[in-house]
Amino acid sequence: MRENKTGHALLFDALETKGTAFSRAERRELGLLGLLPTAEKTIEQQTEHSWLEFSRRQDPIDKHIYLRNLQDRNETLFYRLLRDHIADTMPIVYTPTVGEACQRFSEIYRRPRGLFVSYPDRDCLREVLRNRPQREVDVIVVTDGQRILGLGDQGIGGMGIPIGKLSLYTLIGGIDPARTLPVVLDVGTDNAGLLEDPQYLGWRHRRIGEEEYYAFIDEFVSVVQQELPNVLLQWEDFATAHALPILERYRDRLLTFNDDIQGTAAVALGALHGAARVSGRPLSEQQVVMLGAGSAGIGVLDMVHRQMVTEGLTPEQAADRIWVVDIDGLLTDDRTDLSPSQRRFAQPAAKVAGWGLSEPATLADVVHHVEVGVLIGLSTAAGAFTESIVREMAAKVQRPIIFPLSNPTSRAEAHPAELDEWTDGRALIATGSPFAPLMRDGVPRPVAQCNNVYIFPAIGLAVTAAQATRVTDEMMRAAAAALGDASPALTDPNAPLLPSWAELPTVAVRIAHAVAEQAVADGVAPQRTPEELRQRIDEVRWVPEYRA
Repeated sequence: MRENKTGHALLFDALETKGTAFSRAERRELGLLGLLPTAEKTIEQQTEHSWLEFSRRQDPIDKHIYLRNLQDRNETLFYRLLRDHIADTMPIVYTPTVGEACQRFSEIYRRPRGLFVSYPDRDCLREVLRNRPQREVDVIVVTDGQRILGLGDQGIGGMGIPIGKLSLYTLIGGIDPARTLPVVLDVGTDNAGLLEDPQYLGWRHRRIGEEEYYAFIDEFVSVVQQELPNVLLQWEDFATAHALPILERYRDRLLTFNDDIQGTAAVALGALHGAARVSGRPLSEQQVVMLGAGSAGIGVLDMVHRQMVTEGLTPEQAADRIWVVDIDGLLTDDRTDLSPSQRRFAQPAAKVAGWGLSEPATLADVVHHVEVGVLIGLSTAAGAFTESIVREMAAKVQRPIIFPLSNPTSRAEAHPAELDEWTDGRALIATGSPFAPLMRDGVPRPVAQCNNVYIFPAIGLAVTAAQATRVTDEMMRAAAAALGDASPALTDPNAPLLPSWAELPTVAVRIAHAVAEQAVADGVAPQRTPEELRQRIDEVRWVPEYRA
């Protein structure tokens, strides 16, 4: 046992308890005799019992609450249940159900988990961090709750995201749950509904100003560096205006990455690898259109651009093949409202001058005038990929690649069944949220969900095992390439573009190997051979089994 606990302290320690799986000899030795029912159960029997309890609940949010309660009382059993039923529990632990859990966080709150780093406590952040439940931490996931999935500002309710993400770090990547720390930065909320809700548990205040905000972030990072200098700090669900500046400010100072920007980009590129090979046209020969110019969309395009250059294009040629449309229309170089990151993908205004438009070019205009081979959505604009747009795209290319990636399901740009129908079954599809399988010739065909869970748990495992000090762009691209190589569609064109949920732990190990090797090659991890890295990964990987 980690701390040689006995009696009630051991029984109610979620990280150490075995519950009814303690043997009679252990019960006598550890002061548990009489504290448990007589029966002794194996972890397999406990898992079966928990699965029955889970299955009796019909409402997804009730299932979510059950799983969180199970995690609070027995982490090993929680992860064993998830591992044995990945496909059924993933949508409950994370998207799409976690969105509702964030919206109702204050209502369904039961027990504290992680750290609530509040702006009113800004003068004692070191004390806050030193109050963390566990001394040693490998991974922190932090959010400020401002842009939760496609649901907007959820204030302190955003804590549901770090909790859910870290559950997947453990389930898929094998990160020891005792060495993870979810964090929410409570800097207020501009969600009027929350401010007026008497149940809201966060700081009842409008979001702080930009100057105070960045100073607070800087102080938080400084304290993390001092207290946990080797931790992986993952930024999650920050507003577009903050996400990229924060990443750029700290990425060369500590071990950190932004999952919305880099994780989304890597998993999208991984799916594109497979789709491009199935379509018979490499990415460098495709015209790529992105609907949505937020941090996630721009992050995907950065990686797409880098991949096109790797395939032989010049940076200018690659940029010429990328088109971005936001709420105000096509990004062109005569627009004055673009950020520096967006401007990198602005098309020359002169290029579209001959289209004869009196208003900024829309998505429909771009699809009409360009032979679009790849259409990606990260706009949260439900239904934006209309039938007319998709049919026109499909009329120009044999295997249109269409990725409606917005979360949650209600914000998807199109549903897979619609895309399949409008393209006569020719579309290569990946989504951001889970959808039912497509029915073709009476056979159900799963749809690839372009979920970041394919990437971030493997990144966590890789940097922990390799003892990396930074997360580089090439490490993320190595993750994408390894994921693309695992695409089932490469051997069966009717198969989904990404592996099944059940294969995730195995795929994560393969990706982690590739990323760890790249970390060594990039000079951000100690020199180790591929075989030594494999051994390290096996050594640090946690599995949901009770300790003897």
